[in-house]
Amino acid sequence: MKSVAIIGGGPAGLRAAEVAVGRGANVTVYEQKRSVGRKFLVAGKSGLNLTNDADFESFLSNYSGTHFPTALWEQFLVDFDKVALRQWAADLDVETFVAGGGKVFPVSKKAAPLLRRWVLRLKATGVGFKVNHSLRDIQHEDDGIVLNFESSSGLTSNYHDAVVLALGGGSWPQTGSDGYWVPLLKQKGVEVLPLQAANCGWEFDWTDATRAIAEGQPLHHLQISAGSQSIRGELMVTRYGFEGTPMYQLGRELHSMAQPEIVIDFKPMFTIEHMVKKMESARRDFYKEARLRWKFTDAMCAILRQLYGEFDSAESLAKAAKACRISFKGPRPLAEAISTSGGVAWAALNDQLMLKALPNVYCAGEMIDWEAPTGGFLMQGCFATGTVAGRAAAES
Repeated sequence: MKSVAIIGGGPAGLRAAEVAVGRGANVTVYEQKRSVGRKFLVAGKSGLNLTNDADFESFLSNYSGTHFPTALWEQFLVDFDKVALRQWAADLDVETFVAGGGKVFPVSKKAAPLLRRWVLRLKATGVGFKVNHSLRDIQHEDDGIVLNFESSSGLTSNYHDAVVLALGGGSWPQTGSDGYWVPLLKQKGVEVLPLQAANCGWEFDWTDATRAIAEGQPLHHLQISAGSQSIRGELMVTRYGFEGTPMYQLGRELHSMAQPEIVIDFKPMFTIEHMVKKMESARRDFYKEARLRWKFTDAMCAILRQLYGEFDSAESLAKAAKACRISFKGPRPLAEAISTSGGVAWAALNDQLMLKALPNVYCAGEMIDWEAPTGGFLMQGCFATGTVAGRAAAES
């Protein structure tokens, strides 16, 4: 039997193990933490979003990266698509449903029951698990690969025929996704692009007065634009700036700007003329009137007051409310991000996700340079790449 090592016990690694053992390989999963699936569990705290029910073209359009191989990624998604992922969950006796925005969740919305059943099934099929094992080196010998680990019992070495690296990016390092593998792969001649925060909040300096009113308040029914992209959605005002799905979706555009900036339309359903008309004969106290006649919230008014001060006409306030510019200091720290961009460059991989510089060593999941917004697309990408890498490792 071919011996395959899976390094990293997140969804990409566990999926690679599942596929490899299903093709007759002898599989061992190595995890540097005390248990597998830690980021999977954290992601499921607010509801485990497994995939999305969007049509295929819309689904594919959510993925990007530097020199991103769209045609190859399309094939990955065809091989293991949203239907396959929902059937995979059903085979674990986990029923799923489609929620708003096409998001697909387990009926319980919890990650722990699914992970527990998944690990039990992997063990039943013969997958071995070695926790508290942190990869330190990869060495090729004539007849295979030697992996050196730092473990709870000291330095250990293990021999395998093929390896799948599923080590995550650099977000949520407490779960094991800490980017410690970057120097090792660079030393081996692998091109690795800098890890950056993706699906993260962005920082803006609120005044104390604005923060006292707006912090923790949602801003509903907005049109948010960055560069050439424009998205409808909701933002959450935080102590440091903004969070929310639109910020995640606009992240790649914001990263590309010399000065990251969004433009918020607080009332996209109304024209300036219509807003002015609703003010009728108002001549003063325009923020007060905006609350009454435009249904503006206190948070909206506080933000506009910080940026523009007081207004002497309904028209000037309407123009500001339809094109409120927020220039960001930058994204939140990498460790706080939901996911990361950057990682192993596509030029360093072949079509089966094998590292060209390291024969029979494959990559899967977030450590590769692809990104996607939340909404089920991240998890689907991890499962799809895990499928490709696990199959290739078993058949190499």
